Amino acid sequence: MRQAKIPDRTKIPANAAKLEKLKETIRVNFKNENLLKNAFIHRSYLNEHKNYKGSSNERLEFLGDSVLSIIVSFYLYSKLPDSPEGELTQLRASLVRTETLAKIAQKLLLGDYLFLSKGEEDSGGRGNSSMLANTFEALVGAIYLDQGFDTTEKFIYDTILRDWENLSQSAVSDNKSRLQEILQRKYRTSPTYKLISSWGPDHARQFQIGVYIDTKFLGKGEGKNKQTAAQNAAQDALDKL
Repeated sequence: MRQAKIPDRTKIPANAAKLEKLKETIRVNFKNENLLKNAFIHRSYLNEHKNYKGSSNERLEFLGDSVLSIIVSFYLYSKLPDSPEGELTQLRASLVRTETLAKIAQKLLLGDYLFLSKGEEDSGGRGNSSMLANTFEALVGAIYLDQGFDTTEKFIYDTILRDWENLSQSAVSDNKSRLQEILQRKYRTSPTYKLISSWGPDHARQFQIGVYIDTKFLGKGEGKNKQTAAQNAAQDALDKL
């Protein structure tokens, strides 16, 4: 695979040398270290450093988002051969959502490596969930460009898929609470959950639950029991909201 290049005129900040520690943590030996460094250039940094002629990490984030999705999708498809499309979709959403990726980014201390504007720094940007999740995706994009698919797949397995069951469970466990909080704040009302359909033999029953405000449909979810289906329905509603 042809190695992606950062233009020579791009001068990565000198203190980016501390990323050597990160390379040890993620166990990826970059060929083009500018790719790794570029994964941590937040767009706010460009506003205060006009002499820096490179780009922010947003293009890497765009690529990493797609690579992450295909690797997680393929893993779940292979791991759960009896799971229907709806369940696989909900599981993938729980693993690649902002909160999950931010949690992993915090474990890797990715916030420590970010190059930010003073304003973002002062407002706590290094701990911002959205920013951390985006940085993780940019890192995935950088690994993919520099090392290819196999190394990227291993990195995602080590950081996400090795513990996918616990991560997905912790993600869905608070969906109903989050949805309840949002709807109470915006509409001063609570959601209701209704069984839409169920199918399959008794030992492998599947349920589909819908969530509503009064008669307004907000989302639906599937699961092996009504509780899981309801949590997935809440996630679907949160995604749409």
